[in-house]
Amino acid sequence: MTRCAAFVLFFASAIVFQPSRGVEVNVTDGQDKLCLYANLMVHFSVSYEETANKSVTTGFELSKDVTTNGSECDATSSMLKLNFGDGHSWSVNFTRNGDWYQADSITFSYNLSDSTVFPNSLSNETKSVTVKPQIANVGVDTCYSCKSKDVISTDLVNMTLSDVLIQAFVINGSKSEMISSCSADQPTTSAPPTTQATNATTDAPVTNATSTAPPPTTTPTPTLPPPTTGNYSIKSDNITCLLANFGLRIGFKQGETYQEMNLEPNATTVSGSCRVNSSELQLVTNTMTIMFTFTNDTAKFHLHALNFTTKSSSGVAFNVANSNLSLWEAALGSSYMCNKEQNYTITSLLSLYTFNLRVQPFGVSKGVFSTAEECQSDGESFLVPIAVGVALLVLILIVLLAYFIGRKRNMATGYESF
Repeated sequence: MTRCAAFVLFFASAIVFQPSRGVEVNVTDGQDKLCLYANLMVHFSVSYEETANKSVTTGFELSKDVTTNGSECDATSSMLKLNFGDGHSWSVNFTRNGDWYQADSITFSYNLSDSTVFPNSLSNETKSVTVKPQIANVGVDTCYSCKSKDVISTDLVNMTLSDVLIQAFVINGSKSEMISSCSADQPTTSAPPTTQATNATTDAPVTNATSTAPPPTTTPTPTLPPPTTGNYSIKSDNITCLLANFGLRIGFKQGETYQEMNLEPNATTVSGSCRVNSSELQLVTNTMTIMFTFTNDTAKFHLHALNFTTKSSSGVAFNVANSNLSLWEAALGSSYMCNKEQNYTITSLLSLYTFNLRVQPFGVSKGVFSTAEECQSDGESFLVPIAVGVALLVLILIVLLAYFIGRKRNMATGYESF
């Protein structure tokens, strides 16, 4: 794994424990200080070909004989690597961006020549699968916790994570007591109110919610002034590949408190990426981080996922995500526009308010927006003036018709009198 020259790379040593629940690992740096902590359970389900040319599926756990050879820590990236059995390994790569960190990938390698796990395997290869987990925007000096089961599936491999507790960047050699919890661990709550009054049922932060957001609705009178419209863009190879203009307000419920904050464009750092089937726009201020993920299906694009992170005044991280959205949809080669204020319920704890919205995450040409597909609200806003105009035109026609009919009758009466 590549490292920047400005940072010192430590080859980690570790002490491994096997409690009754999960595998606990303390990874230390070159100075024997704790730099990465993990306690988790992983169940694997792997399909493979037997010598009889049939496919079978076997299941096994992350075993007791785990070692951490190959685990690494430095200032901006770290890797937890757990080796077990006969040539099997499971690793997670983490990166740090300022006060936040995330898991970029999970790689599972399995040795098909291990006959105790894969009896009668047709292949003796060691195969690997790499997936992207939903662990993002975790506050530095906090532990990511997810007791609920999280199933990650590929064509041949399923990985089920549970009882997960990870701190990828340990400060001063001591594990933090602060927790960032996944959304699956949170009780179901009602949608947040649209004013500053709340009745919360939980005071724990959440991450990675997966509920589908309902259609947008027009918001009531806002509790804050309208946010400033910001212009954001992402370039790839010095060519603009993503454009976004909008004013943004975030409403979220943390514990028993409902809060709203406006995104300030002049104090926002913009980053992101453009790929063939997905694009990302990340906006970071000193109070929040918000990530938009767009996808396309070769015909249309839409906002697929949103991840929001902030910190309370007490320093507790609040992280909410939804990766099952279907918003801001438009045909590829066009942009999506909605000028009217809109309110989107992202999860039961998070609402998104947009103003003067226009986005194009794919197919940007010459650095400008393509023809816009307007939201239903904008389309309806034109119906009233059009209807009034049509009504006036009909009224004018009726008056003119009545005038000509009356004039013709008067002229006919005059001729008869003569």
